[in-house]
Formats: sequence, C-alpha cells, structure tokens
Amino acid sequence: MTTDITRPLSYGSYLRVPELLSIQSPKSVEAGREAHDELLFIIVHQAHELWFKQILHELSSVGKMFASNSVDEKMMGTAVSRLTRVTEIQKVLTDHLRILETMTPLDFLEFRDLVSPASGFQSVQFRILESTLGVRREHPLLANPESPFAKSLTADELKQMHSAESSPSLFELFEKWLERTPFIETNDGFTFWQEYQNALREHLSRDRDFINNHPLLPAEDKAKQLGEVEKTENYFRALFDETLHQQLVQQGVRRLSLRATHAALFINLYREEPILHLPFRLLTLLVDMDELLQQWRAQHAIMVHRMIGIRVGTGGSLGYAYLRATLDKTKVFADLFNLSTFLLPRSSLPSLPQNLKQRLGFVFQEIP
Repeated sequence: MTTDITRPLSYGSYLRVPELLSIQSPKSVEAGREAHDELLFIIVHQAHELWFKQILHELSSVGKMFASNSVDEKMMGTAVSRLTRVTEIQKVLTDHLRILETMTPLDFLEFRDLVSPASGFQSVQFRILESTLGVRREHPLLANPESPFAKSLTADELKQMHSAESSPSLFELFEKWLERTPFIETNDGFTFWQEYQNALREHLSRDRDFINNHPLLPAEDKAKQLGEVEKTENYFRALFDETLHQQLVQQGVRRLSLRATHAALFINLYREEPILHLPFRLLTLLVDMDELLQQWRAQHAIMVHRMIGIRVGTGGSLGYAYLRATLDKTKVFADLFNLSTFLLPRSSLPSLPQNLKQRLGFVFQEIP
C-alpha cells in the first residue's frame, strides 16, 4: 500500500477500509442472479478468519512464554490476561453463528451450489488453531498429499500447516509446565499424595458407612450404591499407580502424564494459597477455552443441520453427522475437566506443613 505523505493518517487509511470492503465477491452476483444473503454468508466467515488470526496471535505469545524450561512468574498474569481475551473472542464467534442463522435454508439454497466445493473444513487458520491447542487426529491432515484438503492448499498454506503440526502444542507445553510444579514433596518427609490417599480412604469409608447404616435404604439400593463406591475406588487407584495410569493413557481414557495430573489436582485443591491463584486461573481458562470451542462446534453443527438437513456438505463431508462426531474427539483438556472426580471437601483435605504454606504464600521479611 502506498501512502500519500501529504495527507494526515485517517481512520479509513489506517484500517484500509476501502480495501476491506472491496473483498466481498458474491458468486451469485458474478452468475447474474444475486442472492441477497450471500453477502452475510461471506462477511460472517471473513470475520471468523480475522478473529482466528487474533486468537492465534494470543496463543502464539502464550506458547512462547511456556516454551522454556522455566516460566517467569511475572508473565503468569500476562498469560492469564491473553487467554481471557481468547475466551471472550470465542463467545463472539458463537454469536456470529447466531447472526448467520437469520438466513433461512431456502436463502442458502439460492447460492449453495455456486460455492461448492469450497468448505469450512478448508479453513487453514482453524486447522492451525486445532494443532496449536493440541487436538489429536486419528488421521493427520497432511498424511495423504492427494487428499482433498491437502490438494486445496497453496504452497504457503502447506508450509504453515507443517509448521503448526511439527511445533509443540499448548497441551504439551502446559503438561511440561505442570510436571515442573514443586510443592508436592518437601525435605521434611511430608509427602502430599500419601496424606491425600489417607484422606480419600477416610472419605470413601464415610460414604460406605453412611450407605450401610441408612435406615430407610432398601437392600437392593444399598448394594447398587456400594457398587458405585467400589467403582470410584478403582478409578482412584490409577491416580496413585503409574502402571495403571499408563494403561488408561494407552486406552485413550487419560492423556496428561501422572505427574502433571498430580500437579493440576494439587493446584485445584489448594487454589486459595496465594502462589497458586494464577496457576488455578490458568487451568480454569484452559477448560474454558475447550468448553467454548465445543459450544462453537455444537452450534455450528446445529446450524448446518438446520440449513441442509442430512445432505452432504459442500466439501463432500457427511455434513451434520460429521460435525456432531467431532465434538468429543476434539476435546483437548479433558483431563482437567475430570479433575472434579478427585476433589475432596475442604474439611477433608490434608493440612499442609507450615514451611510448605510459607512457600505457597507471600512471606515478607524486613531486611535489617
């Protein structure tokens, strides 16, 4: 863009508004039969791409903070702030879909055939976003160079995709950060997990006693509830056994390493300790991002079902059925969601040694 140095910078020239407003090119207009709602369709998707760019900008900056072997504590607040921004953008993206739903199925049919075989599946930025977060795919997108997706990419887009898929994901970076979390063991012999197991056994024992001693509970219901307690105990065993945990990882039930899981649980249990405030907020934001992404996917699937029923998508996919099937498969931080399974009431938590509480707090000592 050339700049006329004789004119002061204006709103339009700074934002390049004329160029921005000139890049909507409805195919129905080119075909000589303008479909009124195609402009809305284009603008909503272009707005998505702009917001994807901003999200990737934020996630890239956070990834750089966590890429080193130690994270500067002063950067934790910045990371929390930027991930908060990502979650707010995600809410806007879902609202965009609701705006698009003001277009009726008949309105969409007026131009649908003209945009085929283009498809939202081909959004390179969204695929990079998935890779950046750490979405696991059964079949890597670039494994087959002859696939419709791979063949739709330019050389530059292929380079961007390869870079995203070969770089450490946020899942991997946060897992390594959690594995480095101290505090779980101290030099004076206090081992948190032994104390936690004892508290857990006592908690489950109270559950069992309550069921057994309940005067109004029929024998059949007692047996069922005791069976549930037994299932809970079995599920908890993997939390203390590396071999059992690895078996669950291989089965796809869990993904985080056992040490990272321990650290995340410790942060959740003792979130009120001053030094754990920001780590807890960070973990909460990872869950928020995952949840909002699932909400966006669900809203998108519902919209597609409403627009085309059970027809195939413009890119040849199974449309609504494909989108619904991706929901559970694309959750990245499911292990953080599952931490609620392992929480205990505050009154049942092990008391931390005083020297550990000091390390978890902000201790001020006046220098003589």
